[in-house]
Amino acid sequence: MNVFRWQIFYSIVTINKHPTMKTTSAIISLVLLISCQKKSDRNYEKLNKLNWLQGHWEQKLPEGLLVENWKKENDSTLSGETYFINTKDTMHYESIKLTQNEEELNYSATVTGQNNDQPIDFKLTSDNDRTFDFENPTHDYPQKISYKKISDTQLSATISGKQQGKNSQESYTMTKK
Repeated sequence: MNVFRWQIFYSIVTINKHPTMKTTSAIISLVLLISCQKKSDRNYEKLNKLNWLQGHWEQKLPEGLLVENWKKENDSTLSGETYFINTKDTMHYESIKLTQNEEELNYSATVTGQNNDQPIDFKLTSDNDRTFDFENPTHDYPQKISYKKISDTQLSATISGKQQGKNSQESYTMTKK
């Protein structure tokens, strides 16, 4: 029990020495104890639809290895990292957070060496059981990031948008290891 609960308990014992206060103190104590409990009444339904991302994903390419790792940080956040390894060197690294706040789900990516190492947010704009689209129309590139669950062991990650005035799209099919 935390200190506050001990104080409530002590107050109850002290008040209960007076017979007329027993019923009132019992009701007050019950209300206080229930209100002090840590409960998560929040619904993280949008984030929970993406729980299948958790784990280690890879795609072997002629240039190297693309890796994504995802884990559940807490009820409202999945954290991930993406990196590309060329022979021995990490050529690209980004950390990702999928965070649900109220009804809004955000994909926040921090790419080492870009945007002063500050996160760029993409809002969930479309989702069904298998495909999730996150968009930020003001970002230089990409403006859209999509994840598609192909199977329990395969996903497709796509980045797209305008790059130097032209439509561009890159897709990566990864396997869960």
